[in-house]
Amino acid sequence: MSYQALYRAWRPETFSQIVGQDAVVKTLRHQVETGRVAHAYLFCGTRGTGKTTAAKVLSRAVNCLHPVDGDPCGACDVCVQLKKENNMDVIEIDAASNNGVDEIRDLREKVKYPPAVARYKVYIIDEVHMLSTGAFNALLKTLEEPPAHAVFILATTEPQRLPATILSRCQRFDFKRLSVETMVERMMVVLGGIGRTASDEALHEIARAAEGAMRDALSILDVCLSYTDGEVDLALVRDVLGTAGREFLFDFAAALLSCDARGALLQIDELLRRGLDPQVFAREVAEHLRALLLAQTVGEAAEELLECTPEDAQRYREQAGSAVREQLFRLMELFMRVEPDMKWAADPRAMLELTAVRACCPEGEKDVSLAERVGHLEAAIERGAAIAPAKEAPKTAKAPAPAKERAPKAAPPPKSAAETPPQYLQAVEALSKANPSMRAALEGMRFVSYQDGVATAEFARKQMMFMKMLERKRDLMDAAFTEAFGAPTKLVMRLEGDAAPASGAASQARRVIEQSYDVFGRENIDLTD
Repeated sequence: MSYQALYRAWRPETFSQIVGQDAVVKTLRHQVETGRVAHAYLFCGTRGTGKTTAAKVLSRAVNCLHPVDGDPCGACDVCVQLKKENNMDVIEIDAASNNGVDEIRDLREKVKYPPAVARYKVYIIDEVHMLSTGAFNALLKTLEEPPAHAVFILATTEPQRLPATILSRCQRFDFKRLSVETMVERMMVVLGGIGRTASDEALHEIARAAEGAMRDALSILDVCLSYTDGEVDLALVRDVLGTAGREFLFDFAAALLSCDARGALLQIDELLRRGLDPQVFAREVAEHLRALLLAQTVGEAAEELLECTPEDAQRYREQAGSAVREQLFRLMELFMRVEPDMKWAADPRAMLELTAVRACCPEGEKDVSLAERVGHLEAAIERGAAIAPAKEAPKTAKAPAPAKERAPKAAPPPKSAAETPPQYLQAVEALSKANPSMRAALEGMRFVSYQDGVATAEFARKQMMFMKMLERKRDLMDAAFTEAFGAPTKLVMRLEGDAAPASGAASQARRVIEQSYDVFGRENIDLTD
């Protein structure tokens, strides 16, 4: 093969070339220098952070005839053979495809034989968490007491899936995600080595998209270099990644924060006409809202947390200053929930547009807090919006008649929340906390009256199923209302517009008749005076 991918061609060959893992590198180099090489290592971390690379370097370092400060010299016969990967003393095993008991038994038999050329026989087992339970059991004894010439290096992205008996027999090293600046510096080294150029903005965009994985960053850079023979710029990187761009995200977030549904939908249309992926955009919006939340919370420390330039950090702080914190919570949850759902949707664009409209119309959301509503009102007042004064009566209108000449009117029944007894609200809240599944039904119930130990509530006709559901829990409802009112209380539920229930003895008789109908059937009962 004439061409080799960048992440393979530029794989570090010494500990000093491994970037972003200073603690791991320092410990391993010191072990090689002092000769205190362990018999089993466990390298953990997310993809592309250097686990397999460190395992290869360690296998060369422990076998090098003339190590230099813990690094393999690269010139001795053993180093040359290991670099060409034609030495039989370093064995790499992919546990994803060799995860059975038979493969591990074969390893146990071969590990007994001493190395042919090198000092140690090194077994590198990648994706070790894929081994079966039987394979782990077969490996256990060998891993605990291997021959003096054997070294095991296990690499995994999911250490929690390994048995505790395996974990306790290994020296564990955790590989962390690389920072944006670390990846940018490494990509600059690679570009300098191959004689190509890229702008700082483009490299930062690639590093952010790689999410801490150096291999991913080099793979993206490799694709960008294939697009052009000139310099890799920011526009090219965004085309390759299919991202909207930071300026577009600031504009879209401004539309969401100002509840401009029309502007948000027009921007989505522009985005999709450019051929970008709705799911990728939803993820980017959630990341942008997270950046605003962090900028609003930590202030000047946002530049370090977000790994961005001072100018971008200032823009985040300025935009976050116009947002209510509760609003950012709600918007983040909306876009974080919709992003994985869009993967299985028949029409991802419709889901994205629905989410944008919901984000811009908080009055239709049940979880909108009072703080967010007040925040919108305060922001409107700060922008100069004034409350419209009440309209004055026309001068030609007749003066109102004196109070003594007006016909008395009956006061309407109390319907506002202010006229609802606190005991009723206490009972509803207690029921909602004890039975979260009833919360929606209880919220649809409206207080009507309380008299002679009977609390009356009604439902809208379209919420009849809520009433029927609560009727099935009558004992629980009555107990809660009795406790709240401090006296025996029964809850009577009815649909809006139905006649009020009878009181006293008539009410009791009516209940007895209804229960008789339920037990014996209406057609089997005749009522007489």
